[in-house]
Amino acid sequence: MITAEYTLPGLHVRDHRVEVPLDWADPEGATLHVFARELVDPERRRDDLPFLVYLQGGPGGKSPRPLTRSGWIGEALATHRVVLLDQRGTGRSTPVDGRVMAALGTAEAGAAYLSHFLADSIVADAEHLRKTVFGGRPWTTLGQSYGGFLTLCYLSRAPEGLHACLVTGGLASVTPDATDVYRHTYPRVEAKNRIYRERYPHDVDVLGRVADRVAAGDVRLPDGDVLTVRRLQTLGLDFGMKPGFERVHWLVDEAFADGPGDAERLTDTFLAGVRERTAFDTNPLFAALQESVYASGSNGPTAWAADRERADRPQFREDARPLLLTGEMMYPWMFEEIRALRPFGPAVELLAAREQWPDLYDLKQLAANDVPLAAAIYFDDMYVDSALQRETVARVGNAHAWVTNEYEHDGLHEGDHVFTHLTGMLKDRGGFTGR
Repeated sequence: MITAEYTLPGLHVRDHRVEVPLDWADPEGATLHVFARELVDPERRRDDLPFLVYLQGGPGGKSPRPLTRSGWIGEALATHRVVLLDQRGTGRSTPVDGRVMAALGTAEAGAAYLSHFLADSIVADAEHLRKTVFGGRPWTTLGQSYGGFLTLCYLSRAPEGLHACLVTGGLASVTPDATDVYRHTYPRVEAKNRIYRERYPHDVDVLGRVADRVAAGDVRLPDGDVLTVRRLQTLGLDFGMKPGFERVHWLVDEAFADGPGDAERLTDTFLAGVRERTAFDTNPLFAALQESVYASGSNGPTAWAADRERADRPQFREDARPLLLTGEMMYPWMFEEIRALRPFGPAVELLAAREQWPDLYDLKQLAANDVPLAAAIYFDDMYVDSALQRETVARVGNAHAWVTNEYEHDGLHEGDHVFTHLTGMLKDRGGFTGR
């Protein structure tokens, strides 16, 4: 149903909300609301245009809230209606937070609940929206990061709903293995640390001083959480985006008060910045489900793969100098030390031990795929290994890749070039058309 209709500068907007089952295998059971925002050129609001649905990164990411007609959205509106889907559990789609988890009461109930917020359920939600709200015609998908994982699941489960697919930085391995993922990831994170040190050599000593002060104890963030060195290291999550090195640099630049008598005092500005970047207040599902996105079928438990792999890499120890920052890794201690994640801890422990999951990818279906797929693979991507992405291209029919080192993982959001390059690839194959 349409809940609101209004106009932003250059954008006409319709807000849609539908009710869906929590568990698509039990349509008579508990339900959720799923929200999607439809955008169209105001001058074409009554035209019969094809749809392009955006599959946001994450997991646990809501769709963009556009302020202007710009970037890839501006380009897409020349030919399409754009659908910004808030994945279940995010934004206005029955959000999941600490209060929801606490109300579930037990770890078992929490784990069961969270298991319905992954790719298979998100794809089922999208198909329901396509059929019941957006006219039922096949649509084009644009999958950023985890949205590429969703795309492969969509191509496996409901290819009839897809006209064409675009993917940016997110072609998952179709034989997922969390341990293998992090075995590839740590060397890339270490390489990003080297680039950061080369760019800002003065930060090396400052970060070491910060770590030494934090290790001495009794450093608290504005919300009362105790800051530990390992939490400090998670600032490196930003190294895979532009301008992530600069954001970390300017935070470190103001770390110490450096006044008479308080040279080793960490500033309120620094502590507030660390809290903001490591708290997960607005996206707890990103942390809670991070390793579960690699769980499929009977490939075994994820078993805190990032934590296990880190144990074999002493250069990432808290007392190592230079101090290395970590990336898109979630660790069991985070669900004890970080306020917003504590209510998720018991459930996430059970998810990490879970041995059986729905099969995400149908290898035969993907090999026989005839839906045009164009993907941007960022050669230096810190989060999704480019070699694994190229392997996936070779295993998916009608898939074509553009491998580039011009961008980081968020290249889609740097203007419109990535989007126009990929749509050009599809046009060459008759896969991106408008009216």
